Amino acid sequence: MPYQFEDLKKTCQAEWRDYIEHSFVRQLGDASLAPEAFQHYLKQDYLFLIQFARAFALAAYKSPTLSDLRQAKEGLQAIVDVELDLHISYCKEWGISEEELANLPEARATLAYTRYVLDTGNRGDLLDLHVALSPCMVGYGEIANWLNNRASTVRGDNNPYDAWIAMYESEEFQDAMQAEVRWLDERLADVSDTRFQQLTRIFSDATRLEIDFWEMGLNQSD
Repeated sequence: MPYQFEDLKKTCQAEWRDYIEHSFVRQLGDASLAPEAFQHYLKQDYLFLIQFARAFALAAYKSPTLSDLRQAKEGLQAIVDVELDLHISYCKEWGISEEELANLPEARATLAYTRYVLDTGNRGDLLDLHVALSPCMVGYGEIANWLNNRASTVRGDNNPYDAWIAMYESEEFQDAMQAEVRWLDERLADVSDTRFQQLTRIFSDATRLEIDFWEMGLNQSD
């Protein structure tokens, strides 16, 4: 039977659950997350987005077809021209200036995660890179949906993190998430058992690094 993205999640079920349902996420949904923890996360997420843009530039270089090239270009353009500007504006609302963002050092969790993605893309092919990116590209959308399905999640003005949830539950982000899953499903359908095991290792590693990124925010570690 052809492999699909769901098979990656099933193979790494424990790691995926720990990522989607992490304490950082739970506290964010409960409106109990310490503001300092969220601010630390926001700062490092800005640095992550810059490296994420580089990963899409690498995806463009690795693209064997015009459709793949266009997808990579759209992803890069969305981050550089839209998402980073929105992130800077959102940080300002939390008292974090653009100057402060420009001079931030990368936390060890940020370095480990982003360089792993870039190294995986450099060593492997376009599918390797997309699988390494998928915990972020797909996971954030699933996290927003998971939060919305929890009875204890606080929405609206009573939750200072409501705008974060709204960003990833948006139709635009959910559509992008589903487009990524479709792209992965098409490519995974053709891989052998041995190749799938290799991709599972990449997916597992990237998911564990996502967990470390939440831990970094929660503990405000450098």
